[in-house]
Amino acid sequence: MGTNMISSLQSLLSHVWRSVTRARGLRPEQETTYSVLVSHRARLGLPQTYMGNSIVRAGAKSSAGEVVGEGLGRAAWRLNQAIALHTTQASAHEWFESWTRDPSIPYLDRYMSTNLITGSSPRFDVYGNDFGWGKPVAVRSGLGAKIDGKVTVYPGPKSGSMALEVCLSPKALASLLEDEEFMAAVNN
Repeated sequence: MGTNMISSLQSLLSHVWRSVTRARGLRPEQETTYSVLVSHRARLGLPQTYMGNSIVRAGAKSSAGEVVGEGLGRAAWRLNQAIALHTTQASAHEWFESWTRDPSIPYLDRYMSTNLITGSSPRFDVYGNDFGWGKPVAVRSGLGAKIDGKVTVYPGPKSGSMALEVCLSPKALASLLEDEEFMAAVNN
């Protein structure tokens, strides 16, 4: 992430963005945003033992018609460019300095009806846990993180793979499961 090269994760999240936009039945003129929480931990020189968060929201905005109609590559490019704005040491320092002058805490409920957000960490080997019953067959985040539009990405059970947890309204989820383009990419 953070270059002009679109990553596999950005491509995957863009596929989800397009599919969920269709599943929600958004009007073509409705604005939709895909936000990815970007860590600034390494860019700020924070020690690994630092207990707090140092994340910012990188948001790619577009109309629903553009997200669906312009194709996967264009959606992925929008996401890539939003993330690229937050990947230098200077951008990290600038963002946190501006936040100290005007601190605010966003409320997700007013953003989520047309939007998606991904915030998770590849640092946790969730499929590597074995509590005596063998390796997990699936991992979920728990009730505290369930909001419509939340997409959690985990390192997958196989080397180099990813597992997604996608939280949507029941109506959108049912529609997503009937979306042939989306389901063609799902690995059962």
